[in-house]
Amino acid sequence: MLRTPALVAIAIGALVLTPVPASAAPTAEPPQGMVDAMERDLGITQDQAIKRLANEAHGNATAPDLAKQLGDSYAGAWYEGAEGTFVVGTVKSSDSRAIRRAGAQARVVARSLAQLNGVKEGLDKAARPSSSVHSWGVSPQDNAIVVAASDAAAAQAWIASAGVDAAGVKIVESAEQPKPLADIRGGDAYYIPAAGYRCSVGFAARRTSDNALGFTTAGHCGDVGQATNGANQQAQGTFRVSSFPGDDYAWVETNSSWTAPGVVNGYSAGILPVRGQTVTQPQGSICRSGSTTQWHCGTVTSLGQTVNYPEGTVSGLTRTTVCAEGGDSGGAFITNDQAQGMTSGGSGNCTSGGTTYFQPLAEILNRGYTLVLAGGGPNPPTGCAAYNEKFTASISSGQNQYHPNNSYYYSSASGTHAGCLDGPDGTDFDLYLQKWNGSSWATVATSNGSGPDESTSYNGTSGYYRYRVHAYSGSGSYTIGLNRP
Repeated sequence: MLRTPALVAIAIGALVLTPVPASAAPTAEPPQGMVDAMERDLGITQDQAIKRLANEAHGNATAPDLAKQLGDSYAGAWYEGAEGTFVVGTVKSSDSRAIRRAGAQARVVARSLAQLNGVKEGLDKAARPSSSVHSWGVSPQDNAIVVAASDAAAAQAWIASAGVDAAGVKIVESAEQPKPLADIRGGDAYYIPAAGYRCSVGFAARRTSDNALGFTTAGHCGDVGQATNGANQQAQGTFRVSSFPGDDYAWVETNSSWTAPGVVNGYSAGILPVRGQTVTQPQGSICRSGSTTQWHCGTVTSLGQTVNYPEGTVSGLTRTTVCAEGGDSGGAFITNDQAQGMTSGGSGNCTSGGTTYFQPLAEILNRGYTLVLAGGGPNPPTGCAAYNEKFTASISSGQNQYHPNNSYYYSSASGTHAGCLDGPDGTDFDLYLQKWNGSSWATVATSNGSGPDESTSYNGTSGYYRYRVHAYSGSGSYTIGLNRP
């Protein structure tokens, strides 16, 4: 049936955020085990932990919209204090009122996020530094690129050789020696017999082309073609995708003996549901599950880190204060019920503390895999197979979701934008393609029939685009596919 979609208005000089996606909404009562672990590992009270999770859920869902709507002046987002106050940076003081309207504190800084990313790209392209330089990445709370190194003089020389703006770089003393965490340890794990060691399962995920079931893990845990055994030492699966160094992700296809309820084993925290993958922002709380040290929590230090492992550099990792040890590699990082990524490596241990990096989940999912979500219902439909990019999510009646992954994309060329929506039987879901016109999102293509499946095609010019999925009636998991020019 034809309907008029709800419009999102953005007035000039003011900021009105788009609806918060259902997957980012905080649960009414966070898992007690997660609250207990945050109290233990972050040194906060239970009341502070509950408030922090609620504040972070709001901030994580709001940050992508703020990034787009503030444009070139956006300088990143992060959290401060025990209760996770949401802070947004900008290079324009005139943005402060709009940021406060979005429920955040405004912080005026010297450099935009785009400028900081430019400096980091320069460092990434430079010659690989000595082993005394451990990692580097954007730190919005410092408004700088933070380089962790044990030899400040060597770090300064490397920065100078890269030809970047040294004023935007901050060197911090570091005793880290980050390494991949794949050692032989006992515990709940999976094993790679050919390699003689074990790692930890990340998240259940399906290959969208044929609905094959498997799980994500770290790329350094195994090579394509290697077989795995489960924690019971019975045949489990085979590595079908593996990337390391450069990236650190892998996907293992499991055999028919394995099922996937869409949960994480939180050990002392219990069995935790996975309901989405909204990315947490710097200084947000995060917890990790692994087969050696089990369940620990901490905070996100920074996103998009490049780490100098002995085997080579890995880019795009997230740095955290969560401890980890050998055998935890590949294990799940999660915030509340939102999947974040898989343990890559780090330094230190869970006795004295340390730093751990994880591979964000989106890197592998964007290559043709979908996260298995909890909820007791069927897995997302597996249509839209002919589309280059596919995403899955859950939605409740009357709500909206935005893609890709609660965000937008930029097309530098003119051409066809094609979208496909495959929803569960008995529902009425609609699909809208929207383009940013400089002040608001304008709908440029609509497919709103009376069933669950929709498709759009639009021949457009360069610019920013996103897809809006609206649940006109019914609830459930869906798959969306898209092709860009």
